Formats: sequence, structure tokens, C-alpha cells
Amino acid sequence: MSLSSTWRSAREGFLSIFWVANILELFERLAFYGSKAVLAVYIADRVGLTEEAGTLTGLFSGLIYLLPVLAGVVVDRYGFRKALITCFGIFAIGYFLIGLAGIAWGQEIADAIGRKTYMIIVLVLTAVGGSLIKPCIVGTVAVTSRDDVRPLGFSIYYTLVNIGGAIGPILALQIRKNMGIEYVLMMSALTSVLLMVGTMIFFREPEKREEAQGRTFGKVFSDMLLVFGNLRFILFLVIFSGFWTMFWQIFYSFPFYVKDVLHFEDFELLETVDAITIIFLTVPMAALVKTWKPFTAMTVGFVISGLSWIIIALTGTVMGAIIGVAVYAVGEAMQSPRFYDYVSSLAPRDQVGTYMGFAFLPVAIGSFTAGPLADWLRKTYMATEPSQMWLVVSGIGMGSAALMVLYNFLLVKDKPAEG
Repeated sequence: MSLSSTWRSAREGFLSIFWVANILELFERLAFYGSKAVLAVYIADRVGLTEEAGTLTGLFSGLIYLLPVLAGVVVDRYGFRKALITCFGIFAIGYFLIGLAGIAWGQEIADAIGRKTYMIIVLVLTAVGGSLIKPCIVGTVAVTSRDDVRPLGFSIYYTLVNIGGAIGPILALQIRKNMGIEYVLMMSALTSVLLMVGTMIFFREPEKREEAQGRTFGKVFSDMLLVFGNLRFILFLVIFSGFWTMFWQIFYSFPFYVKDVLHFEDFELLETVDAITIIFLTVPMAALVKTWKPFTAMTVGFVISGLSWIIIALTGTVMGAIIGVAVYAVGEAMQSPRFYDYVSSLAPRDQVGTYMGFAFLPVAIGSFTAGPLADWLRKTYMATEPSQMWLVVSGIGMGSAALMVLYNFLLVKDKPAEG
């Protein structure tokens, strides 16, 4: 088949709403990662909650990735369009209220409530709204893609997510330097308002497939009991969360190291290295590990990412930090395509769909863990032995990888999934 016919086939395989949804996702991720790039530093330096900055940031991201299990019920009941409008509306309010704590007259409101209490309230509110985005966009991609091009559809979605993740911090840098760090959150609020208007004008409710109908909170809770009853599966998710505990350090402790130890003020630029590297490596890495066993690809990727932090620790330079994060992304790109294959192999054959719905839990667990860890690392090592921070992070990654190998050998190898 020629390149032109392949392109024509791919183009005809997507409904117009597919492209609308992906454009919305691109700008939503731009707003999210723009605010995410500065959030820990903002909470510490502008709001004044230095010792809790990582924990609060971890709470926010953890809820973003945990709540979609329940948010999917709302999306199924009220539709993608209404859920997206609600999501962007709550995002706009939430980002605005987060940024308000950094403005003089807004600080009076935060002080009246208590700065920590205020931040917890507004971060949780924003996360509740944000939890709606993933079921909406992923669901739209699924139902607006023809079966034979659906993998391509998800590749487009994943690529645009990372493009937003790369552009967002760069824009955040410009806004922080020219206007102030609190206005990065205001930028995210304004972007969310525009996304809400764009959804109202351009997004039309796609026709859902039959299997997407009829989910209830009761069904979700019964699925949760089913999954959590499989201790072998839950143990794997907990062990694998070590990968995401490492990943979130790029946003929770790494910015402080870059600006306070390396004295590189444009820390947002270094936070984009992971996303930019992923954009270029996703396709070649998927091709490289295509014939590998899922566990092999995951393990090699895990180890590479774990070792990447040693580069940062040993060099102590800006270039070393860039190379370290890029190497981390190599491991991420290597394991990501095969992670879901491995998860599906752990699930009972008649419950694969239910189990796959919980495959993102390591991201949430990793965020909840990474936040307090970041606060401890900064408090313990930043002023005295900053290189030790990254040796600890590397140790967590390598220890988790070792546990994963042990888990696979003792509990999975040559053993059928429990039914």
C-alpha cells in the first residue's frame, strides 16, 4: 500500500469529533503541565508552604489519576460533551483559586481560612474537575476511530499529550519571568475558559458503543472489590508505582534542585526534556520492543530509568541533569508500550476489561508517595548533600525493579491467572 493510500485510509478512519477532542486535549495538557511545572515551587516560594509543597502537589496529581475510576460513571451518564464542559469550568475556577493565593488581596482570603487548608480545598476541587478529562477524551478517541485505525488514534492522542506537556512548561517560563509565577495558574484558568467555550461551539456528542452504556457507581464499586480481592494483581500495581514515584520527582523535587543547587533559573526548560524525548522515541521504541516479551521490555525500561538518576547525582551540572532526564525518558518509552500487555496477562481471562480500568493506579500511588518523599529529600539533603537525593530516588527505582523481577518469578511465571 502506498503512503498516500495509507494516509487516506487513516484520515477516513476518524470522525471529525476525533480531531476536535484531540485538539482540546492538546490545549488542556498545555494548561495542566504549564501549571504543573511551577506548582511545587509556587506553593513553596509564593504561598509559603515550603515544607508541604511536595505533599500538596502529590495530592493534586494523585487525585487526578485516581478519581477517573468514579468519574467514568458521570461521563457515561451525562455524556462526553456535558462532562467536558463541566471539567473545563471546574478547571477554570480551580486554577484561578490556586493562583489567587499568590496575589496580595487573595492571600488575605487564604490567611483567613488558613493557607494549608485553603490550598488543600482548591487543589482537591481542581482535581475533581480534572478527573473528568481522561474518560471523556479517551472514550471519544475510542468511539470515533474505526477499528482498524484505533491504535493509530491512540498514538495520535498520546503524541499530542506529550506535545502539550512540552509546550506548557515553556509558556509557563515566559509568564513567570514576565508577569509572576502566580499568573501561570491564571493562564491555565484562562485556557480552561477558552476550552469550555470551544467545547460548547465545536464538540458534538459522538455515538457511544453499546459496551460503554449502563455503568453505575454500584458496578464500579463491585469492580473495585473484585480487583482489590486479587492481592497478586494489587501487589504488582504497588510495586510498579515505584516507577511513577521516580517520574513525579521531575516536578516535585527536581525544580528546586535545578534553581537552588545548579543555579539555573529557567527550571521549566529542564522539565520539558522528558516530554520532548518521549515525542521522538515513542515510535522507534515501540518498534524496538514489539517482539520482546512484555516483562522483558518493562524490566529493561525500569532499570534504565532507575539508573538515569545516578547521572544527575554524579555530574552535578545542568547538562548532566538534561542527560539524566532524557535517559529516564528512554526507559519510560521502552516500558510504556508493553505495560498494558503485561497487566492484561495478569488478569483473569474473563475480566480483562475490568482489570485494565485500574491499570493507571500506579500513577496515582506514585504521586501520593512522591510528594512526601520530595519534601523529605529537600529537607534532608538539599542544603548539605544534594547529590544524595538522586541516589535515593535511583535506589527506589532499582529496588522496585528487583521486586518486580522477584514478583514475576515467584507469582507469575508459568502460572495461569486466577479465575
